[in-house]
Amino acid sequence: MKGNTQNRIDKFLKDIGIYAIGNLGSKLITFMLVPLYTHYITNTDEFGYYDICLTVIFLFIPFVTLQLRDGAFRFLLDCNTKRDKAQIVSFVYRTLITSISISTIIALIISFFLKVEYLWYSLLLLCVMSLYEVITQVTRGLGYTKVFVTTGIISSFCIGIFSILFVVLLNMGITGIFLANIFARVVALIYIELRIKIIANYFHFNIKNRALKHDILKYSLPLLPGVICWWLTGSSDRFFIEHYLGLSYNGIYAVALRFTSILQTLVTIFYQAWQETAIRQYESEDRNKFFSDMFNGYIYILSIILLLYSFGLKLNYFWLIDKSYQESVNYIYIMGISTMLFAIAAFLDMGYQCARDTARTLPAIILASIVNVVMNYFMVQKFGIYGVITTSIVTYGVLLAYRLHDMKRYFKLKLYRLTWIPIFITVISAIAFHICNIWWQDIIYITIMLSLLIIAIPKKLLNKISQKLHHA
Repeated sequence: MKGNTQNRIDKFLKDIGIYAIGNLGSKLITFMLVPLYTHYITNTDEFGYYDICLTVIFLFIPFVTLQLRDGAFRFLLDCNTKRDKAQIVSFVYRTLITSISISTIIALIISFFLKVEYLWYSLLLLCVMSLYEVITQVTRGLGYTKVFVTTGIISSFCIGIFSILFVVLLNMGITGIFLANIFARVVALIYIELRIKIIANYFHFNIKNRALKHDILKYSLPLLPGVICWWLTGSSDRFFIEHYLGLSYNGIYAVALRFTSILQTLVTIFYQAWQETAIRQYESEDRNKFFSDMFNGYIYILSIILLLYSFGLKLNYFWLIDKSYQESVNYIYIMGISTMLFAIAAFLDMGYQCARDTARTLPAIILASIVNVVMNYFMVQKFGIYGVITTSIVTYGVLLAYRLHDMKRYFKLKLYRLTWIPIFITVISAIAFHICNIWWQDIIYITIMLSLLIIAIPKKLLNKISQKLHHA
């Protein structure tokens, strides 16, 4: 059993390394684009409107894809033959072709009755992002993890190149950002096809399997209302800000979100690696202990990352961002706490996926979305952006509490006594982040808190990290 534990942890850490290369590489480029965008698009209203367009696109992606990104990956992971894989891929591709065609017709009808700025750019971005979301997960499900990772890097690199071309050199403003994102994903999709030849090897228009279609949709469709609720939870705040505070504040909030997305990327890296590990280890005899070890270790890592990233960013914010957006630094840490709560809730989400019981995700997500919308309505008017972030923290706290209780039907987690230390440090650091106004105060505080975290870190986790650093 010890050898098995060692092997699966090594495999998990190897997967984290692979996903980290792609995600961190891509997010590094995205991170570098924030100063570029804020420098060349100094009108916060304009940047705020682009963020609204992007938010609406994220809302419609689940409708266009029918959440087949999750269904394709989950079912391809269990496939053993090329024919089984071809059946899944063929169904997914046929569905995408149909949904994109319907989306185009709907946009055409809208254009006759309403004048929507950037409508066609938004439609193009919606279509290519939908294709990108699903096809990259198909790539991952087929076992081409390195191609999946490389695709993310290529996409982000191309966004950077095209942004320089359209935004900097051609001075196209928001239109340039749209074009950069559209062309970058087209290039990434072409790369996948050239490397794997999914259409040639796995797509057959005439292959149909009604039973398989039913199973995939039974898994994917229950996720659709959940994703909409997630959108309400994570994105509706933009509309409250725009309505009560104005597009300028939305632009400032959008910049803070761009930086917080770095933390979300680290969460994504863990989630992608944990997703595969959890599914494969769900039937293991020591599942509860293994999942508990991972859960407690994850909280430690999240606390350390949040502390280092937020305070480090604070020390460098003055030269990274144009003065029009400097106010956004005040929101970084507490937005990080919200991300941390979301990350822990996402860890627990794996129980539903392992058991293929995705319909049970809905009650918690619906509850969280209701809490989010109701609180935003009251909090934004009184407390502005701080009200939005407070709402987000409460929302994910409610979701986490619900899932901690509901997960007992799939696995039993134990919160170790020492794990309360990083939780406590995370909370009090929110106060220190705003009290410390001089650079040396921030450095002293970070040093003390990191020392406490390292002292309290579980020996098993510390030994594993030491081994990996030694062999690196």
